[in-house]
Amino acid sequence: MRTTNLRERRPVINKTNLSSTESMTIGSLAKAAGVNIETIRYYQRIHLVDEPDKPEQGYRRYPASIIDRIRFIKRAQDLGFTLNEITDLLSLNDGNCEQARTIAEHKRELIQRRIEDLNAMQNALTKLIEKCRKNVDGQHHCAIIETLTRSDRR
Repeated sequence: MRTTNLRERRPVINKTNLSSTESMTIGSLAKAAGVNIETIRYYQRIHLVDEPDKPEQGYRRYPASIIDRIRFIKRAQDLGFTLNEITDLLSLNDGNCEQARTIAEHKRELIQRRIEDLNAMQNALTKLIEKCRKNVDGQHHCAIIETLTRSDRR
């Protein structure tokens, strides 16, 4: 799967929306999108969200349409997508379901591998805890400490 460097790719955004009559300050945008101001600034630095030009007087005004873009980014992050993967998803047009599906399938495979790794970790810890429970009389070293101290890895 192809991923892109976030700093190299500009987001696909309709520049005409930036002059929309519905606009808001960064604070209002952050509140409406459910993020903090620094999140929006970070998205601007990595080119996930365009930064509107600053007027000679006053504050930058953001189009209301950016709210949906920010919510998209946050929902994708909640599903485990990286910002690089989100950049790829945002660059697809709405009709390109096959590429979006490929990206999602790849993410699902990575998550499945992570679940398997976590299950193995859980099983190893369960075994250590059982060894520790069997050693309640204190005659032997703690199985958990002993295992973690050993230099050989199994």
